[in-house]
Amino acid sequence: MFFSNCYRTHISCHITEQNVGKNIKAAGWVENIRDHGGVIFLDLRDNYGMLQVVIYNDSLLKGICKETVVSVKGVVRERSADTVNKRLITGKVELVCEGLEVLGKCAESLPFEVALSKNVREDVRLKYRFLDLRNEKVHKNILFRSKVISFIRRKMEDLGFVEIQTPILCASSPEGARDYVIPSRKYKGKFYALPQAPQIFKQLLMVSSFDRYFQIAPCFRDEDSRADRSPGEFYQLDFEMAFATQEDVLRVTEEVLYCTLKEFSEFVVAKS
Repeated sequence: MFFSNCYRTHISCHITEQNVGKNIKAAGWVENIRDHGGVIFLDLRDNYGMLQVVIYNDSLLKGICKETVVSVKGVVRERSADTVNKRLITGKVELVCEGLEVLGKCAESLPFEVALSKNVREDVRLKYRFLDLRNEKVHKNILFRSKVISFIRRKMEDLGFVEIQTPILCASSPEGARDYVIPSRKYKGKFYALPQAPQIFKQLLMVSSFDRYFQIAPCFRDEDSRADRSPGEFYQLDFEMAFATQEDVLRVTEEVLYCTLKEFSEFVVAKS
């Protein structure tokens, strides 16, 4: 659900031919500024896409550079046939600017071009992570992860599982890696351990009469990085079933993996 307010009345993906002739407000980051002499085109980026803004009064752009956060008001008009951008949801329309407000200033000199952030040294990317996350590919990866987790969550609920969050601060339990330990303020000389997996807790839930549990669980392991995970922490789908056989567990695993891969993979996925 989108709420209209003083900063924006529409998000980019909602601005289509149906809005032609209407006064609207849009807000986002300045992706690019193109001066064509007498008319300036500003590409406005938000979480949902890109919108072309047409500016005839160049004084509105005083002090504005790439990555400045702005709110733009104006009238939506249809693009001419030869300027339609089929790659954009908003590619058939543009916003003729009647006013522009700076919501967040940006330095004219950035540590790197946002569009090229994946080619920058990792330490620089992490130092300016807020810029790195504006990169289209990086941004889409975050959104893709959210969609996958949301899909898995709905699938597990459809299969009768209940999502339960287990503790993060706990006593150490034997696992395959070293624990991360947190010193206790209240009990001096003692430490909490971050869970390597919610193994003890999910077994506790089973003997407590919870029939089917699942969790997108954070796991903390003091070990070197691997190809499939970051060093230190990662998330995994954890689930437990009471009164179940090995075949029951495999059946659930196959169903969830098959449906997830079928939904998000470009490959043909066969189900045995």
